[in-house]
Amino acid sequence: VQLQASGGGLVQAGTSLRLSCAASGRTFGTYAMGWFRQAPGKEREFVAAINSNGGTIYYADSVKGRFTISRDNAKNTIYLQMNSLKPEDTAVYYCATPGRYGLPSRHSNEYVYWGQGTQVTVSS
Repeated sequence: VQLQASGGGLVQAGTSLRLSCAASGRTFGTYAMGWFRQAPGKEREFVAAINSNGGTIYYADSVKGRFTISRDNAKNTIYLQMNSLKPEDTAVYYCATPGRYGLPSRHSNEYVYWGQGTQVTVSS
C-alpha cells in the first residue's frame, strides 16, 4: 500500500489549504483513512478520520468546524480541506490507513500504512 500526500505550503493565518492523499496497492474504498499531524518537538496527533464510505467522520476538537475530511473512492484519494488556518496548525501532515477493516480511529497505533507527509506552515 502506498500513500502519497500533497498540497502543503506556506500560507497566512486565516487562509485555506486543501491536502490530498492518493492511495494505491489495495481496494481503496474498503478501508478507513485518517489524517495526523506532527509539529516540531511534539508528538504526532490525530486530526481527522473517515470510514470507507464517508458515512462516519471524526475530528480532533482543535480542528472541528475548520477542517473537513472527505474521500473520492473513484479516484482513490482523500482530502483535508483546511479553512481559517492558525499558526498552531503548522505541522507535517500525514495520511494513513489501518491494516484491517473497521471504523476509523483516532489512535495512530491502529494505522499501519503512512504517507510521507506534507509540510503546512501558517504564518501570523
